[in-house]
Amino acid sequence: MDTSRLLRTTGTVIAAAGLLLSGCTSAGSGGTRAAASSSGGPALSAAPTEVPAALRPYYEQKLKWRECGVPGFQCATMKAPLDYAHPESGQDVDIAVARRQATGPGKRLGSLVVNPGGPGGSGIGYLQAYAGIGYPAPVRAQYDMVSFDPRGVDRSSPVECLTGPEMDKFTQVDQTPDNAAERAELVTAFKEFADGCKARSQRVLPHVSTVEAARDMDMLRAVLGDDKLTYVGASYGTLLGATYAELFPGRVGRLVLDGAMDPSRPALEMNRDQTGGFETALRSFAKDCVKQSDCPLGKGSPEAVADRLQEFFRKADAQPVPSGDPARPLGESLATTGVIAALYDESAWPQLREALTAAMNGDGSGLLGLADSYYEREPDGKYANLMFANAAVNCLDQPPAFAGPEAVDAALPSFEKASPVFGAGLAWASLNCAYWPVKATGEARALTAKGAPPIVVVGTVRDPATPYKWAQALAQQLDSGVLLTYDGDGHTAYGRGSSCIDTAINTYLLQGTPPQDGKKCS
Repeated sequence: MDTSRLLRTTGTVIAAAGLLLSGCTSAGSGGTRAAASSSGGPALSAAPTEVPAALRPYYEQKLKWRECGVPGFQCATMKAPLDYAHPESGQDVDIAVARRQATGPGKRLGSLVVNPGGPGGSGIGYLQAYAGIGYPAPVRAQYDMVSFDPRGVDRSSPVECLTGPEMDKFTQVDQTPDNAAERAELVTAFKEFADGCKARSQRVLPHVSTVEAARDMDMLRAVLGDDKLTYVGASYGTLLGATYAELFPGRVGRLVLDGAMDPSRPALEMNRDQTGGFETALRSFAKDCVKQSDCPLGKGSPEAVADRLQEFFRKADAQPVPSGDPARPLGESLATTGVIAALYDESAWPQLREALTAAMNGDGSGLLGLADSYYEREPDGKYANLMFANAAVNCLDQPPAFAGPEAVDAALPSFEKASPVFGAGLAWASLNCAYWPVKATGEARALTAKGAPPIVVVGTVRDPATPYKWAQALAQQLDSGVLLTYDGDGHTAYGRGSSCIDTAINTYLLQGTPPQDGKKCS
């Protein structure tokens, strides 16, 4: 159950429209002209006004658009330097790009670049399955809808780590170890994961940071022919957008950062905050569940419901539930992942009740299906590279949350206080970067984007994956941050049913008028 620092957009695990978003990482790995930082990597600093000569061939490249499988969409491949410190080396990465041209009527406003988060989420998949057809019609009428797979993700020089059978084994490892043998097994699993990434992806691993992805995005802006970047990023995509604004404040157009992250918080604090976010989401689910006739967790207070869920996890730890796949019974790790997957969006709560009911009666297939969707596992046993890219970016963007098991032990009480149900598992999951083969080049730091025009930061009060206080913090950090609040449940707010939120964001994208700072919607 490596759910640590993985975030998702609306409906990711349930609907075809929702792709993932992840990442509680922080920026800090190199602007267009950067000085050395204390961590050994380049420091995050604003880019020069002019494009450096060594990068001009990249900025001046012409994209060759082609039809790409889904009617109405075109795809292209953009070249970017593998290492921005040495763009003249001739070593490149391929950045896959997709667009759906503005449908009209009305004046074309340029390109709207969208990012579903992750890190590890496919922007192209998100565009084709949702954003390019599901964004409000007036927005799609006046903007070319554009996205890309960030470096290391899916179609863009992807990070690879484990085979399908190896990943099946990894997802079943007990992440609430009860004894020394289970602790050793978990540590071995993290080491084998890291070793697999090094063996299969050594070339790209040092060059998949959020800063490098933000620099790729500025290159994309230029080759699309836009003077300014117009952008909607969700969850981890807010970190990518804020990092872009820090690097290129003079090239910021209209930026919406939905389900915002706080780049100033170190990995340990972010993981613990996110743990509390899932506890909040669980309490909301519990309050709703006890009102339903099919609630498998009984009646009573949210605390009582949470206690029964925790007891179910303990039983699954001791005796996994048959799932229909003899090689993958539903143990505690997969069961927990399935529950967490459904907590991203309240529209998944009925499915979660059904899956829990079945699992408590000896059929774990429903929760296994939710876990598989979270991990992007296909029916044939193949996995998308989501989890590989997620770890690669997170472990590069910040030093690890923990140096070893002893540090996890010390932090367990605070994680379990944040969430009695999920705390232990999410604390141990935060150990993954301790064994990463590439040293982190970034660090936690506030992003101010001094000189940028108004940037809209959106926070959902009961967001499970990006706690509301993160949006408040990012809006305060950004010199031109404007906070827009959704008093609701689920992860992110735009396009989730609030006409107040959607109207405010549409007005900003189409007319350039941001909402009043502090505006609240329900």
